[in-house]
Order: sequence, then structure tokens, then C-alpha cells
Amino acid sequence: MEIRELRYFVAVAEELHFGRAAERLGMAQPPLSRAIARLEQHLGVTLLERTSRKVTLTAAGTVLLSEAHAILGAVTAAERRTRQAEDGRHRLVLAVKAGTGGRLLAELLDAYGAQPGAAGVDLLLCEAHQHQELLRGGRADVALLHLPFDCADGLDTETLDTEGQVAVLPATHALAARPRLLTADVTALPDLPMARWPGPAGDYPQGPGPEVRNLTQLFQLIALGRATAIVPASAAADLRPDLAAVPVLDAPPVTTVIAWPPQSRLRPVADLVRAAPRP
Repeated sequence: MEIRELRYFVAVAEELHFGRAAERLGMAQPPLSRAIARLEQHLGVTLLERTSRKVTLTAAGTVLLSEAHAILGAVTAAERRTRQAEDGRHRLVLAVKAGTGGRLLAELLDAYGAQPGAAGVDLLLCEAHQHQELLRGGRADVALLHLPFDCADGLDTETLDTEGQVAVLPATHALAARPRLLTADVTALPDLPMARWPGPAGDYPQGPGPEVRNLTQLFQLIALGRATAIVPASAAADLRPDLAAVPVLDAPPVTTVIAWPPQSRLRPVADLVRAAPRP
């Protein structure tokens, strides 16, 4: 198989539409269809079921999509690291959601930076559920994930910390003065609907609350009295003065993990994982 063929297949498999995939790739649809047919002939399997109304992945296509993500991610990462080697630079890219990490991220960077021969670390700030794409695509070497909110499927992980959750409310709201709350207290507020985060596929759950993609958006909406949310306690560590955080006793704990692609063989990644603070 050629890398070009895999890129074509991934575009069709993700779009499930030859026209949109061709537009995404900047090519005409007929040569794309021929390329996919050649790939299926080469492998001796059917990757896509095509009808006049839709395109779906077969079991073989689902397997190849997963493998192709890993292969293309490795190729992109190899290109980046090769250019770094030519320039004499050896750096890691750590993906973190904007506004998260806080103390734990600082401790991680300090512990790793104190090691002899530590590579430089570049932070790549991302939004909800972008970690998988960044790691698969080779744009990031490692990432900080917060379970169960983020998806760690197909990644190697090490646990760094476990914490409780808090409700973030306008500082003037009646519940902001309480020492503790239950989830039902927060979700039942008629004047402050729960903000909605995108799922792994990028779609939002149904509900009356506003859609958000990062903590900056979330906290602005809460300050304006348009929403509320239950978030990891560390995310609310340095709240603006017009917001308040109240512990939610029955909210599930949040586990922060450091994650990396299983095919990674980078020595700096292994060193960073070993240096990471543990609970």
C-alpha cells in the first residue's frame, strides 16, 4: 500500500461520502473512486459498502481505518522529528486543553526539565476531544487527558492524579454560598442550564444549555448567568472573582492521565512519563 492510498481511504472513511472526500482532498471524484477500488483489489477485501444513498464501512474497512490512522500519524511524526534532527532540535509536543493542567502540568514540566538531557517541551493548547486527532496525526507526542471526559481508547496511559469535581456558578447565585452540593442541585436549576460539551465525534448532546468548547467560553457564559457546569476541581482553582466553585459530593472522580500512541518509541516520551508525578 502507498501512503497516498491510505490518505484517500481515510478521507472517504471519515466523510462516508465520495464527493465530500474528493473536495477535502482537492481532487476530482472519479480518480478517487478508482484509487479506492484499486486498494480493495490489492487487499482482496471490500472496505466500503456503496449504495446510491450512502457509504458505510465494512468490518475490514473499520480495521484499516484504525491502522491507517496509526500509520499516517507515525509518518507525520517522523517527518516532524526528522526536520528537528536536521535543525539540531529535539523537542516534545505536549497537548493540553486550554485552561486545564494547572499545578499538575507545572509539576510535570519541572520534574522532567530537571532531568539531565531533557528535551525541550512545546505546549499545544487544544479544545475538547482534540487529543486523539493530534496524537494520531503526529502533531503531538503526548497529551494530558481527563477521564471520563476524554477518550483514551487506543492509547497507552499512566495515571497522574485523581480529584473531585465542583459546580461553577455566578458568585451572586444563592447556591454559591453553600459549602457543598449534590449533582441534582445543579442540574435542576431552571435559570442556569448545564453547558454542553462536544462528544468524541464532535457532536453535542441535546439540551437547553449553550454549546462550549473550552473553559474560557464556559466561564464567560456562567459569569453572564447563561449556564452552569460541573468541572474538575483543578479547572476552577483560579476562578475570576465573579464566579464561585462549590464541591459536588456525588460527582464521579476525575482521573488525569498522561497518554501517548502505543507505537511511540521516542526516548524523550518514556523519560517524560517516568518523571511525571504520581498520586
